[in-house]
Amino acid sequence: MNPYGTALSEFIEKDEVPPLVLHNSYGEPEEMPLWYFFREYDEMPDLEKMALSVCEGNVLDIGAGTGCHAICLQQLGYSVTAIDTNQQAVDIMKNSKVKDARQIDYFEIKSDEFDTLFCLMNGIGFIGKKSRLKPFLKQADKLLKPDGQIILDSSDVKYLFENEDLPTDRYYGEVSFQYEYKGKKSEWFDWVYLDKDTLAIEADALGWYVYFLHSDENGQYLARLIRK
Repeated sequence: MNPYGTALSEFIEKDEVPPLVLHNSYGEPEEMPLWYFFREYDEMPDLEKMALSVCEGNVLDIGAGTGCHAICLQQLGYSVTAIDTNQQAVDIMKNSKVKDARQIDYFEIKSDEFDTLFCLMNGIGFIGKKSRLKPFLKQADKLLKPDGQIILDSSDVKYLFENEDLPTDRYYGEVSFQYEYKGKKSEWFDWVYLDKDTLAIEADALGWYVYFLHSDENGQYLARLIRK
């Protein structure tokens, strides 16, 4: 059983379902509210609404999940390709009338030219490690039109080490997660949270300008990247 995909599917099909639990490498497990994966525009935080408002042209929604952002973008008149590696999530998108939903890894896309690459809900985290930012941007360079943009959000998680030293064997924003649903657990997977300074410095060295469009008191931010 795929805990994440099964939880999403059963949330749609049944009146009541047990929680989706997210284990992590830094603290206690957390319960994830499944309704949040299906939220509508009015239920989205200001950061997400701003992200939707600055999209342009043909949009690639990376890690689209159930397609809540893709649906909003379609309603706003954008052409959207929504991708996710989880087949059950892609099936949900198709049933939700996402016009172009594909089960594919971002790094496996061979062609298409987009105006906007869209990575939301700490979306850049899927690259797993800080060192993977370079291949992410290299792939973006192939997929974006000359004047294209990347819209992404992330967070500074330095607060996790409030009473201790930052790790010396890795970048402190590199963590691991594991889903659990009905007692069944997924494999552990890597995730990365990039603080603003790290993103700006790393992207600049790789030939990209970074503009910060929004930030909040919790260290979460929205950024726009364009080529130099």
